[in-house]
Amino acid sequence: MLALFASVTMVSYGVLPRSDLASAKQPSMGSVLESVVGPWGSTFVSIGVIISVQGAYLAWTLINAEVLYMPATTDVMPRFLTRNNANATPIAALLTSTIAVQVLLLLVLFVNDALDFMLKLDTALALIPYLLAAGYALKLTITGETYGPDAERERSKQRVIATLAVIFAGFLLYSAGVEYLLLACIVYAPGTLLYLMARREQRLSAFTRVEALACALLSVAAVLGIVMISTGYLKL
Repeated sequence: MLALFASVTMVSYGVLPRSDLASAKQPSMGSVLESVVGPWGSTFVSIGVIISVQGAYLAWTLINAEVLYMPATTDVMPRFLTRNNANATPIAALLTSTIAVQVLLLLVLFVNDALDFMLKLDTALALIPYLLAAGYALKLTITGETYGPDAERERSKQRVIATLAVIFAGFLLYSAGVEYLLLACIVYAPGTLLYLMARREQRLSAFTRVEALACALLSVAAVLGIVMISTGYLKL
């Protein structure tokens, strides 16, 4: 694959001068092929790009649905998300994830730099699970769960690694910006409703004390983010 990408880059520089490549319209490879075979070359590349983008869009759409569907099959999410249609497609999870994505995309209408906004938001959304995973690993090394009686040396080693992971993930989250952290909390907060629905279906208590504290902090951060954005204190 690396050889293929390198070959494409080298061939393009061998066909057109650098100035023409810099001013070529997207997709730039269409201009390269057009200069070699004629106008149909650009059309051929454009059709290939459309097919590729549509395939990627379909794949990511199904992956988003799987994020809701698979936890629902293990009772972590509400049971309605396990509903399939006649083609064995998780239709309830697909519709839920699609609606959530469309709502998120509406934010693009209210930001100055949509690409930069989405990149930073995606970073904040991804770093929070990394921080929680590192924190849970640290918790296991402290409590000794999953460790045998003769694993004290390994436990101490992994405690150091988990501590460094927590510090590093926390630093990255701080570097992403407080405004994007608050916005990430706004995105995550509605997810607690799905969790509460799943717990009620199983007739289990909603939260432990630690979970209740985490949910409260998440809700407070989400409300604070909404207030600060609506009042214009935070600029996106």
